[in-house]
Amino acid sequence: MKTFRILTPLLTVVLLLCAAVPARAQSPADEVLLSMHQAFRKGDRAQLTRLLPQAAGHPLEAWAAYWELKVRLEDASDDEVQAFLERWKGTYQEDRLRNDWLLLLGQRRDWQRFQDALSGFRMRDDPNVRCYALLVDTLRGNAPQDAGVQVLDRWDAQRRTSDGCASAAAQLLADGRIKPLDVWRKARLGAESSRPAASREAVQVVAPEWLAAFDRAFGAPTKYLTLAGGAAQPKAAAKGKRPASHKTAPARHEQAPLKHPGALVTLALVRLAMSDYSGAAELLRDTWGAHLSEEERNWVWGVIGRQAAVSLSSDAMAYFGKVTRDGDLSDDMLAWKARAALRAGRFTLVRRAIDAMSEPARGDSTWIYWKARALAADQGNPEHQAQARALYQSIAGTSGFYEQLALEELGQRVSVAPAPAPLTPEEKAAARANPGLNRALYAILIGLRPEGVREWNYTTNLHTPGGMNDRELLAAADFACSRQVWDRCINTSERTKGFIDTDQRFPMPFESTVLRRTAEIGLDPAYVYGLVRQESRFIMDARSHVGASGLMQVMPATARWTAKKIGLTGFTPDQLSDQETNITLGTAYLKLALDDFDDSMALAAAAYNAGPRRPRSWRNGPVLDAAIWAENIPFTETRTYVKKVLANTVNYAAILTGQPQSLRARLGKVGPRGAGDRETDPDLP
Repeated sequence: MKTFRILTPLLTVVLLLCAAVPARAQSPADEVLLSMHQAFRKGDRAQLTRLLPQAAGHPLEAWAAYWELKVRLEDASDDEVQAFLERWKGTYQEDRLRNDWLLLLGQRRDWQRFQDALSGFRMRDDPNVRCYALLVDTLRGNAPQDAGVQVLDRWDAQRRTSDGCASAAAQLLADGRIKPLDVWRKARLGAESSRPAASREAVQVVAPEWLAAFDRAFGAPTKYLTLAGGAAQPKAAAKGKRPASHKTAPARHEQAPLKHPGALVTLALVRLAMSDYSGAAELLRDTWGAHLSEEERNWVWGVIGRQAAVSLSSDAMAYFGKVTRDGDLSDDMLAWKARAALRAGRFTLVRRAIDAMSEPARGDSTWIYWKARALAADQGNPEHQAQARALYQSIAGTSGFYEQLALEELGQRVSVAPAPAPLTPEEKAAARANPGLNRALYAILIGLRPEGVREWNYTTNLHTPGGMNDRELLAAADFACSRQVWDRCINTSERTKGFIDTDQRFPMPFESTVLRRTAEIGLDPAYVYGLVRQESRFIMDARSHVGASGLMQVMPATARWTAKKIGLTGFTPDQLSDQETNITLGTAYLKLALDDFDDSMALAAAAYNAGPRRPRSWRNGPVLDAAIWAENIPFTETRTYVKKVLANTVNYAAILTGQPQSLRARLGKVGPRGAGDRETDPDLP
């Protein structure tokens, strides 16, 4: 195995890196670290304690010390923790353990030691820690004016339970700095994401006496709504008449408190809508609507509308039409309202939905672009035309899907960006002397990729306030590129704001193989590079959570089918780790998918990510601009994937051809299969 050295005056050891082959341990000392990592994952305290002395002097000794202390942190003394923090001062591992220690002190309500430990915390990106800090400020009477907003934002963003944010929310609620509705909305978000613990946590904060009723409403919403609804109807309703007044609250079934039924009924309706939006709509319309507040009704109709839109149902706009105030909806609901309006060609409603979003959501390039398109659709209004152009100008560029489309709306195409000034020897040397970057690369290249990625990101983004500047990022990316750690090369370079280094952002490893193979089968090499960049970031040993492997992330079953289809004999799944075989099978499958979807790059990319059956269904309905179709892909992962693959493809095409390129030309239209289209392959996996 070819190895080389990174020499740094800040480390007392030589870091041996391997760049061109799958990672493996390179020395007995590395084996010790890998054994400690396995013991850490198993929570094996005895093994970690036994092995720790053997890690002394290793380049990753800080990780070894962290693992050994982390597994016993609950029992560790304050002196042990402080000794670790001092021994590894300035490292990611110091800040990582400080984060863990702060969480433990918060859980123990040890606010003085929490405050003492917080002062040395650099990352400050853990929402739970931040919520604990805001709670301490609130208890001491020096919380910022927007403490409630900060806590709610962090709490809402978490899908799991959060003691820090829940505790801070409870205190802010008691102080009148947030409203009960704010907490109920958190409970609804848990219902929407099928996370009962997160939803229950919110109910515990706002109405702990209702927890038993909540469990029934969340666990069996149809039963809860039907029984409670039947019990709720006055005698007139039993004869098919509506209650005389919307103030007549439905009496709950036994043990369910009557005090505020609307909140739990809303949760039950939300829960039901996630699996049966038409059934929820019927219950809301016929039974429960009159008993809910306007805000509660709007929220439930918003959930129902979103679920219909995700299902690509033509009923979505009718459901959204029942919402009386868009401001009652979440950003996610409004996004799906805008998508449904795009499918329906109702640009006025697109604009209204975007205008109702929060400021951060409106600032996303997706909604800036579609608001511009909605304004531009009003061709008889010069003011709207000017506003549309200004919005296009605000995002136009080469970096992403909507940035490229905005550029084309302004009459330009995507070209290779001018190269930044070359790095100086001093700039390169500073990156190569950075201990955090060295440890990160070493970890990645011996097989500890998650640890290496975390330390790399910390070093570039969080170690100093604001992170590295553009030139430092460029040098760090260059360091990763030189070691062929392509994901850190690309992701780090993407963070530069003042310039674009195309070679770093869009590298072309394995160029001879890709160009030869694509020429043989008639496939656009830019499309292949665009897909591989998104699939694996050119990591040879990448493996997804579902078992896809290698550069082109090919599933074993798909690989076997494709090998048989193209006559590749003797194939076995372990060959997917071979660069040549992976590219051969991945490109063959992509070409088959492209043929199956009538050369639509958008549809074929969706099929590569989600399988062909889903995009075959998603293409049914009206004939759409492919950008509208892509924005309406129901799966967030696939929607993001398709847009990134196509934007990548345009950039690679500009590099390979040296000519300006059009994203719009690659998009075209998407709609149902035509009579003259090629027959689909029913066996395509």
